Amino acid sequence: MQTTDSTNRLDVTWWALRILFGAVPIVAGLDKYFNLLTNWEEYLNPLLPSISHLAPAAIMHVVGVVEIAAGVIVLSHWVRPGAYIVMAWLICIALNLLLMGKFLDVAVRDLGLAVAAFSLAQLSAMRVEDSGRIKVAISPAAARS
Repeated sequence: MQTTDSTNRLDVTWWALRILFGAVPIVAGLDKYFNLLTNWEEYLNPLLPSISHLAPAAIMHVVGVVEIAAGVIVLSHWVRPGAYIVMAWLICIALNLLLMGKFLDVAVRDLGLAVAAFSLAQLSAMRVEDSGRIKVAISPAAARS
């Protein structure tokens, strides 16, 4: 059984990851329309426009919608599936960059973030399991008396 302190630490970690993987995809998705943070088209594999027959800007707009949706799902009560969507999305971004042979540092970073999104999904599963159990916590002071 978890102590109250470890439960609180897990809750803080869960909230930090939830806010990260909710807010960052929404901000990055919105920026696909404004290019204030960077020129996102530079990160697009040139094969994608030729395969999809879409302009790079149109592809980035679709990417933005997916990212915004993923962030909203993480912030909703569907945290676990949202975290898995973010994880898969980050892996796809990393693969895109690896296949381009460019921005390898960003690819590695995104793979690390994918592991963190997986961790959020796992913590979310633990929270669901724990909510079904009756929690009895004994404080150290009560145990001594």
